[in-house]
Amino acid sequence: MTQTITPRVRTLVLLLLAACGLLLTTAGPASAHAALTGSDPQQGVVVDKAPDQVSLTFSEQVALSNDSLRVLDPKGKAVQQGKPFEVGGTTYGIKVHSGLPDGTYTVTYQVVSADSHPVAGAYTFSVGAPSTTSVSVSGDTAGGGVVGWLYGFGRYMSYAGFIVLVGGAAFVLGCWQRGAGVKPMQRLVVGGWLTLTSATLLLLLLRGSYTGSGKVGDVFDLDLLGNVLQTKAGAALVSRLLLLAAAALFISVLFGAYDKREDEEKRDLTFGLAIGGTVVAAGLAASWAMAEHASVGLQAGIAMPVDVVHLLAVATWLGGLTALLVALYRSDAPIESAAVRRFSQVAFGSVVALVATGVYQSWRQLGSWSAFTGTRYGQLLLVKIGLVALLVGIAFISRRWTAQLADTLVRQNKRAPQKERVAASASGSGKSKGGGSKRAAQLARQQAAMDTARQKRTRDADPNRFGLRRSVLAEAGVAVVLLAVTTVLTQTEPGRTEEDAKAAKAASSSSSSSSASAGSGAVTLDMSFDTGGTDGKGVVTVDFDPARVGGNEMHVYVQRPNGRAFDIPEVKVALTLEAKKIGPLAITPDRITTGHWSASNVQIPMAGDWKVAVTVRTSDIDQTTVSKNAQIG
Repeated sequence: MTQTITPRVRTLVLLLLAACGLLLTTAGPASAHAALTGSDPQQGVVVDKAPDQVSLTFSEQVALSNDSLRVLDPKGKAVQQGKPFEVGGTTYGIKVHSGLPDGTYTVTYQVVSADSHPVAGAYTFSVGAPSTTSVSVSGDTAGGGVVGWLYGFGRYMSYAGFIVLVGGAAFVLGCWQRGAGVKPMQRLVVGGWLTLTSATLLLLLLRGSYTGSGKVGDVFDLDLLGNVLQTKAGAALVSRLLLLAAAALFISVLFGAYDKREDEEKRDLTFGLAIGGTVVAAGLAASWAMAEHASVGLQAGIAMPVDVVHLLAVATWLGGLTALLVALYRSDAPIESAAVRRFSQVAFGSVVALVATGVYQSWRQLGSWSAFTGTRYGQLLLVKIGLVALLVGIAFISRRWTAQLADTLVRQNKRAPQKERVAASASGSGKSKGGGSKRAAQLARQQAAMDTARQKRTRDADPNRFGLRRSVLAEAGVAVVLLAVTTVLTQTEPGRTEEDAKAAKAASSSSSSSSASAGSGAVTLDMSFDTGGTDGKGVVTVDFDPARVGGNEMHVYVQRPNGRAFDIPEVKVALTLEAKKIGPLAITPDRITTGHWSASNVQIPMAGDWKVAVTVRTSDIDQTTVSKNAQIG
């Protein structure tokens, strides 16, 4: 039976790993967890005067390097000077050379968000008038390429190693203490430790290139590695390595001195190992919580311990499930019914904790029901919820098989001591015969081996055990895919952040959108005025065409209350964008004819709600200023 099942197991595992690799490959570059919500100058605007600096605003704080912000002229030459600096809050700036000539400039940025993920992008603005540019920004991505794929694979393997290490050790210590002496179980837990350690070292080496150039050649750059060690993510990875050293000591005790102790001594040591193991496992989980999603955003002080509990619940459930699978398929020692029942109870408690912490995390990362379907994070979360529901359904079937198997295990365990006594009796009688003692001992060992093989065949032929094996194997298969989806989810921009960024961008470009929907029609403003002197009342009309960012034609008409053209000596116009503290931009139109003034190529640098102030002078001493707001794109 074992020989026919093992190839199927291997084939299924290979297929599941291939599916997970496909998920990780198609995930692409890590999505930005800090989104660009604003800039000055804004994207696509035409300013009449070159700025002294360029500033960018993100949805959360980011980490800067010397090359994080760059400004390139139309020929691709860098025109920024000095290092990037923090303007205030989540806004960062870079100085540019004075007296920039007219043309289109490209701003590129590559920063690291507060939750450790790289963010890159680019946009353009123009001085004076737009021009052609030789700068290409299509290849500016963060966390992509070979290094990005390797980093995603390292993250997946680190999660897998953590789950197997923590869950396997918890299964042995809390459910099946006899498993401490079982070689396959020892290899499983030690394999989890080696996987997590290797993956952590890989992530530490890749980190500098992953958040920077993305070049494979920079992986072993010691300067980059030194910079990584000074970051929050680097500190988390180093802390994880130190905790893994403590975990190695825990493993050596669990599979060494612990297995050799008597039952009385083992109970005392169990308590100490449980406390120490919990502390180490919580510390390992905290190495993720303190550097990623949970460490930033809403209620970070609550989110981090919740994230630790969530990770521990996942490890206890899925890692214990893996250990149970090894015990059912690879172990020659029979697993007691009490051990299976204890794990069933532990798994149930883990699922409850997983659901409770998952609901809080979902609310924190999404913020609204629409984010479930309207954001990539929400869509992936729906897939994860579906997989968890499927896993719980299969686990329910496993519990039924466990209940049916319990009686079989009890009967097998009752018969085992009788066979041991028979073997011991045969061994003892052989020793009493002097010269035949060696032969008797050899026969006893052969008999014991045959009995063990017979018991194993009996166990494998048991339909209840076979059913439990299949259901547990199915659980493990779903768990592998679930882990892959979770890994991609941790690299995806949270739905709340994505929606907040969309709202901020929509607010900053609302006037631009309004202008686009209205086509190229002119904006007309009518304002009544009274200068206070004799014959000082009238109406001034201001037209902007096409009322959008860049050059506009402006016409000013002044009429008497009866609609006839009003011959006055002077008219002045000033534009102010109070929301951005731009202006007043003074405009002195040319007189065309009686009551008609005009100005061509009036530059409006930015979309927004502009205040249009018109000063009308009807005599040498009588004048007034009237104003009205206009949405100009």
